[in-house]
Amino acid sequence: MLTLRDLNRATLARQHLLERHKGDVADVVHRLAGLQAQEPRPPYLGVWSRLAAFERDHLHAALHAGTIVRATMWRATLHLVTAADFAAFRPLLAPMLAAAARRFPGIDFDAVTAAADRLLAGGPLTFNELRPRLQQEFPDAYDRALGYAVRMLTPLVMEPAEDRWSFPRDPAFGLPSIDLDPAPRPEPLVERYLAAFGPATPADVQTWSGLGGLRRVMAAMDLERLAGPGGAELFDLPDAPRPGGDVPAPVRFLPDFDTLVLGHADRTRVLADEHKRLVSTKNLRIRAVYLVDGFAAGIWQIKRSGKKAKLLLSPFRATPLEALEEEGLRLLTFAEPEAASFALEVADGV
Repeated sequence: MLTLRDLNRATLARQHLLERHKGDVADVVHRLAGLQAQEPRPPYLGVWSRLAAFERDHLHAALHAGTIVRATMWRATLHLVTAADFAAFRPLLAPMLAAAARRFPGIDFDAVTAAADRLLAGGPLTFNELRPRLQQEFPDAYDRALGYAVRMLTPLVMEPAEDRWSFPRDPAFGLPSIDLDPAPRPEPLVERYLAAFGPATPADVQTWSGLGGLRRVMAAMDLERLAGPGGAELFDLPDAPRPGGDVPAPVRFLPDFDTLVLGHADRTRVLADEHKRLVSTKNLRIRAVYLVDGFAAGIWQIKRSGKKAKLLLSPFRATPLEALEEEGLRLLTFAEPEAASFALEVADGV
């Protein structure tokens, strides 16, 4: 039977949070099956926590080369994924995304997506540019509903710019230049999930992906079955890394919306139940956390004042500041390269 610490270490190993990966940025994004990217900066910090010798320009260049794209993917949210994964998995998500679009009734979805395809064939547009053009053709529809329908139903990729974190506040979206898989299958998705997040239950895979019906798929696959904490049945890839709960885990800082925090139905392998309310806000924001001994030990945020950059820590449990200082200062210098001074500070409480 796997203990909670066994699960923690297995997942951290696959997330490159026990030891940073010594490859390139596209390899890490591929291995993680993407990073959540509602905002431009967090994926950069997520890669930084997992990739040795990572520099901002590495990801910036990959986005401009099109080997990594920012697009609506898992759970109908924006992610950074490799172009190959976008082509392979975006069609598999189409039914889930179509169901999300149906939250707005009374829209002729086929007509709207056909109009969007025609408008975007002339080049990328921001949604502030696209919505008014759509409303000219569909004057009785709510403009935000039109935009949302296009986001869900039309495979789009966000156009990178020269901003520090590669995307402006109002980014343009365009039609992809790669062919999508005409016959996607769920089994490769399950394998990729387990390689990045396993061992796991079907509910875990469904929570991460937004897809349903995966228990039947996983039961038919050649997967190893393990007993987890409390006797839960877990699925895993044969010979996947499971280093054991006694392996040391270094301090790591994870950004807002990090894929690890959002990757399971049962998050206790990283985040204790009593701390969930401190990480998930009422407006659905997932706060940045830091890991001590493999588990979330507090939340953090960067405060910038002039040339001073400060990492403000709000601990869940007491941790000596010196244990966090080296990694925290490295994070600060990466995130705020133009600052002249860097410091860590512990807040009074969460």
